[in-house]
Parts: sequence; structure tokens; C-alpha cells
Amino acid sequence: MTVRWGLIGASTIARQFMIGAVRAEGGEVAAVMSSSADRAASYAKENGIPAAFSTLDAILGADIDAVYISTTNELHLEQSLAAAKAGKHVLCEKPLALTSADARKIVAACKAAGVVMGTNHHLRNAGAHRAMREAIASGRIGKPIAARVFHSVYLPENLQGWRISKPEAGGGVVLDITVHDADTLRFVLGSDPVEVSAFTQSAGMAAGGLEDGAMCIWRFRSGVIAQSHEGFTTRFAGTGFEVHGSEGSLFGRDVMTQKPVGSVTLRTASGEEELTFDRGDLYARSLGLFHKAIDGEGAPSATGEDGVWSLASAEAALQSARTGRAVAVDPKLGEIA
Repeated sequence: MTVRWGLIGASTIARQFMIGAVRAEGGEVAAVMSSSADRAASYAKENGIPAAFSTLDAILGADIDAVYISTTNELHLEQSLAAAKAGKHVLCEKPLALTSADARKIVAACKAAGVVMGTNHHLRNAGAHRAMREAIASGRIGKPIAARVFHSVYLPENLQGWRISKPEAGGGVVLDITVHDADTLRFVLGSDPVEVSAFTQSAGMAAGGLEDGAMCIWRFRSGVIAQSHEGFTTRFAGTGFEVHGSEGSLFGRDVMTQKPVGSVTLRTASGEEELTFDRGDLYARSLGLFHKAIDGEGAPSATGEDGVWSLASAEAALQSARTGRAVAVDPKLGEIA
């Protein structure tokens, strides 16, 4: 079956990555929705999409099988619940909602409707991160001890907008990047975060009380401790992911990105080895797995439950930054006390 997709949100990420990925994996982008009818029409024309709509009811009533939601964060809950009610499979951008309690409502609604639910945590699909996960799982670094993630970048002007000015829309670097780092750490380490201590800053880009930088210390169920640095304001930092174990270390360089680039080096007593890994498109892999899940084979690369975990982690980081104390991460709690 050719999966017919509706885009809820005429977004940059859909144009740059998702439309091509859907088509590369044998799907069809059948419709797009924007709250602006003019934007929906021009976006559809520019991207070869047959139908354009300006209301949620209209696109959910169209001949589509699944939706990709990439609107601003505060809209994800209503749109996901409506899509599930309409019997459409749901792939939603992170964070799934503004709170993990609302994210759990989405997951529950999709289960009740019998539709596939996924969170668009693209980094899980990177060959670099899968190679690191496999090296750790196979014991190549011995017992994992500590990790470091460097994911402070410069937010391009065309993406700034609500991310740095609208708290009510779920702006700020924690809900934009820390959620990704929490998920990627959890995926690569194969362990759940249990506690986080965080500092946030406003270094000159964000307004309205939002943060444009964050540094977090995580404790995982396995005993691993990890550091992550997220930011919107560092032009020249580069990105990376390190995991250090009792018998070796892994160094991922330039791997916290939407593109299949970077390198992974394993360092042990025997010397250094550059790991080879799949250089396939991250989003195409995500769509391929999602299409298989619709056919009853396996699950999305990041499930709805994974999205709840990453949002609960971000909630805990924000609360830690506000209170100045370590906060437990628990995806089963609506609000973390």
C-alpha cells in the first residue's frame, strides 16, 4: 500500500527533509495544511503537493492515511488527538506537547484508535549513533561510565521566530534541543535517565524569559553520568557525542545533525579505530520504519513512549534550572514535584 501523507504545518523541516523522505520510501505527500490559506496554496505549488487546506478538519477529512505534524509546539496536542480520532497514523515533531501529561494523552489516544504513533527524533536514525549504540552493547568499551554531548549551535535567522520569543508556543532551547539530547543519550546508552541537574541562560538571542542555552548533568539507571550542552548562540562550537567506558572510549564528531555526516572513533588499549557506519538519509530511514509499522512490521524508530520520555526529561531539566536542585525524571508523572 502506498501511504498517503498529509502535512499539518507548511514548515521548513517538512520542505527540507520530510517531503523527500516520504517520496524516497514509496509514500505520497497528498496534502498540506497551514492556518494561512495563501501559504498552504503556495507551499503546495512549490513542493508538488496536490491539495492544500487551511483547517484541521479539512485535511483530516481528505484521502490521507497518516499525518506529519510540524506546527508550533502548543498545537501538537489538539492536532494529534484530532488525527487519532480521525483514524490517521501520527508522526509528530518533538516535543509531543507542552507537558508529558499531555504527551501521554496523545499516546493513549493513538493506542485506543489503533493507529501508529511516532515521535520525530531524527538522531536515532543516524548511522553514527547506531554504530555507537552497537559498540557499547557489544562490550567494545567495557562498562560504560560517563558520556558527554555537545549540541550547542547557532540557530539560523529563518528558524528563530517563536523559538526565541514565545513561551506560550513552547519556545526555548530545552524544548527544542535538550529533548533531542535526552532521547539520543537514552538510545545510545540503552538506559533511562533518572535524575537531572540543569542550568539555563539567556545569552542575548532569546526574549520573553526564554532560555537560549542549557547545560545539564544526567544520571542514568545504569549508573552512567552524562553532561549535555545545548544552545542557540554558538556559531563555531561544532557538535559531538562521547561515551567513556572501563575499557575504551567512543568519540563522535559532528554527529548531532540532521545530515548523515561526521565520524566515530573507538579508542582502546589497542589504539584508535574509525568505525564505519551507514550514511543513509536519517529521515528516509525514519519513514521507512514508519511505513513498515503501518504494515504491521516492527515499530517507528522513536515511538510515542520515547517522546514521553524525552519530554519528561526536558520538564525535569527546566524545573531543575528554576529551583536550583536535582530533579527526578519520571515519564509517568504529569508534573514532576
